[in-house]
Amino acid sequence: MKFIPGNCYGIIGANGAGKSTFLKALYGEVDSTTGSVSFGPGERLSVLKQNHFEFDDCQVLDTVMMGHRHLWDVKNEKDAIYSKPDFSDEDGIRAAELESLFAEMDGWNAESDAASLLSGLGIKEEHHYKLLKELSGREKVKVLLAQALFGKPDNLLLDEPTNDLDLETVDWLENYLTNFNNTVLVVSHDRHFLDSISTHTVDIDYNNISLFAGNYSYWYESSQLALRQQQAQNKKAEEKKKELQEFIARFSANVAKSKQTTSRKKMIEKLNIEEIKPSTRKYPGIIFTPSREPGNNILEVTELGGSFEGQMLFKNLSFTVEKDDKIVFLSRDTRSMTVLFDILNGLKKADKGTFEWGQTITTAYLPLENSEFFKKPIPLIDWLAQYSDDTSEMFMRGYLGKMLFSGEEIYKNANVLSGGEKVRCMIARMMLRNANVMILDTPTNHLDLESIQAFNNTLIRFKGNILMSSHDHEFIQTVCNRIIEIGPKGVIDKRMDYDDYIMDEKIRELRNRLY
Repeated sequence: MKFIPGNCYGIIGANGAGKSTFLKALYGEVDSTTGSVSFGPGERLSVLKQNHFEFDDCQVLDTVMMGHRHLWDVKNEKDAIYSKPDFSDEDGIRAAELESLFAEMDGWNAESDAASLLSGLGIKEEHHYKLLKELSGREKVKVLLAQALFGKPDNLLLDEPTNDLDLETVDWLENYLTNFNNTVLVVSHDRHFLDSISTHTVDIDYNNISLFAGNYSYWYESSQLALRQQQAQNKKAEEKKKELQEFIARFSANVAKSKQTTSRKKMIEKLNIEEIKPSTRKYPGIIFTPSREPGNNILEVTELGGSFEGQMLFKNLSFTVEKDDKIVFLSRDTRSMTVLFDILNGLKKADKGTFEWGQTITTAYLPLENSEFFKKPIPLIDWLAQYSDDTSEMFMRGYLGKMLFSGEEIYKNANVLSGGEKVRCMIARMMLRNANVMILDTPTNHLDLESIQAFNNTLIRFKGNILMSSHDHEFIQTVCNRIIEIGPKGVIDKRMDYDDYIMDEKIRELRNRLY
């Protein structure tokens, strides 16, 4: 498998399939059992570091410049020579050599380039000369991302680069990578991000790795189409071929309108119907069936105020939820949404104000933190039975099976589940409630792409109301028809698409005034 400059490869696969291990094999952190990895002569490799404490005692700006190790070493050796009290002729010769190397690597612009990356990622100039340990966890993530991008490496490996990033920073990173001319390999669960940057998809399915032209949506939609064709035995081969060709034509037309560079758009010409294969992926069966339709009175919030550990996050928050509203709540401080949702679910007391649910309303809540639910070492089937009137094994197996727990897996202890398995269990718990209002705090956390896609598709079709927060662009854009942004200085409430909301210049000005 060969990765070519100018292309961006989105790496996909179920949780545990080996995506991160594949990247680690490429940069040498784990040894491959067979085969080899080689780079072009003199090519530089840069990797997004996962250890957030490695550079704690380093200055922020220096941490970014360390991303180009050779440049950093040359700079340090040069500075050490110049600081010598007894500067010899040999030192002069060596300093001249280092100056030449430093200039070749554009070293004189290194500091301003590092500062520019930090600013683009939302790290204010006042933080550039602080030690990394003085920054918050989310700010550290941005600094380490700037480190990986610094110096335009020939090969860039990014494992979940959008984790802990706000939506504005993800958008900045999309634009940066879209115009990046070297080789990029990215593991991500963010479909909008993958679609925006990828020219190719690397599908890791346990023992097999396959490379396809096209982004994640192309892979998903084409593989689903091929699966439907496989099941439609009565269709003739010519009909199937025509259907696939029409799909590629529609997909290519959409990409032509996107923000991809011209060179990347040319890759679409290489899409090939021979590569389209049915998907073997398993998708959870997420089905929400409200026991009754919501009435006209859904939720009235009046002058609500909420705080966290003594800090006021919002005040005088008022809104009315109307029939068919699917609302995303946004804020630069994500604690605002968690506090609001906890108040609306009766888990936390409001500092001021009131809220009232309509009489026809039943809610189901997916909280951000779920560890409290999984402390007892009880089998999954007993865990789920706590939330059901029908506790028969057959009934429980049905719900757990929809969440991809089959056979003996239903007897696995709840306290040893992975993050993704816990969220799938929490979704099964929600399904049992037959609620007509879903409250979702960052619902895609810990889920793999298959679960995210299934969840997304279900919420698009859901007949009740949705109140949610999310950092998944595609989730928001495809599900929500109303946006409420909460800031310390006020609220913006708009009935519109998310894409229109973030692109509107007037709204952008309003958003800046919120904080």
